Amino acid sequence: MSIDIHGVLAPGYEPLRAAFEENFAQRGELGAAFALIRDGEIICDFHAGWADRARTRAWGDDTLVPVFSSGKAVTALVMAWLVDQGRLDYEAPVSALWPDFAAEGKGAVTIAQALSHQAGLPGPVDGIEPADWFDREKMEAHFAAMAPMWTPGDGSGYHPLSFGVLADAIARRADTNGRSVGSILREVIAGPRGIDCHIGLPEDQHARAAEHVLPPRAPDLGTITPETKAAFLNPGSSPGRRGAAAWRSAELPAANAHATALSLARLMAPFACEGRLDGEAFLGREALSAALKPRTAGPDRVLPFDLSFAAGVMINRDSAAFGPEPRAVGHYGFGGSCVFADPERGLSGAYVMNRQMDVLVGDDRAKALIEAAYACL
Repeated sequence: MSIDIHGVLAPGYEPLRAAFEENFAQRGELGAAFALIRDGEIICDFHAGWADRARTRAWGDDTLVPVFSSGKAVTALVMAWLVDQGRLDYEAPVSALWPDFAAEGKGAVTIAQALSHQAGLPGPVDGIEPADWFDREKMEAHFAAMAPMWTPGDGSGYHPLSFGVLADAIARRADTNGRSVGSILREVIAGPRGIDCHIGLPEDQHARAAEHVLPPRAPDLGTITPETKAAFLNPGSSPGRRGAAAWRSAELPAANAHATALSLARLMAPFACEGRLDGEAFLGREALSAALKPRTAGPDRVLPFDLSFAAGVMINRDSAAFGPEPRAVGHYGFGGSCVFADPERGLSGAYVMNRQMDVLVGDDRAKALIEAAYACL
């Protein structure tokens, strides 16, 4: 199978193109893009395939992709900016900003714990319908009142969607203008720099978004526990019943960032390049160190993995999910998307696609590209 690949690739990185071609020839790719940046230099930014299931719309350099949980890393960057601005302290209790959150013994839960999936609120247990996720105030009130499902701070239990509710509630109460995560991204970080990443996609941009092909089967969630049910399987565990347009337009900071691969690689650069974004100072040393500090490690209560989290990003350790560097951080998204940052090598990258697979972490297509990238260094 031959595939037309469009974009740029630096000399010496030809194995990246070969790996990208193999994803189409051997791994069932429909449409995809990959971008890699090192110390501010774009190493590659290429795309190929189709943006729709019917194969009538070619993937372009401005095709946007919903990247699901890979967007958590973007939210983590927004929160780190708030810390750098002196508006947040990772060690402060959430309840200092949001007093209602102290209910049911959550008064001591820190912002760092909330961002590292340790708050004990992986999803709603009852009383929530899919359409309720589009009601910001209702979801905030629900999780503020909810009793934690384990002792907060006693290890992680992945919060697939509630992570975004908590982060956004904290951000709006911390920001001097009361802005949401999506608004800060648009007004302060991405918008002024022309970075094509959105949490809350304007309706006039919906036509640029790729269509997804769902995975062939549901991901393996391991042993189904009450925490797993709350996170993924209860009737109100995820948003729905409002249609695709409403979902794209909503601000769901844990789950519906829309972006190009290059925009995500640029946004991951501060985590790889001592706080620099597009080569300019963005995060100070102290805020960056606090953002990337390991907050928890061990068996996760929701996902069937041994995981380590910083304040909103996964830490690679020896998993090889983000390449060979243990200090690398990043995130995977439902279906296979991936963002990563390697602070040892000044390397950041992103893989986005529209044919979803049933792998939760470590999609073979993303790993093939990351492994090819490191082989070229």
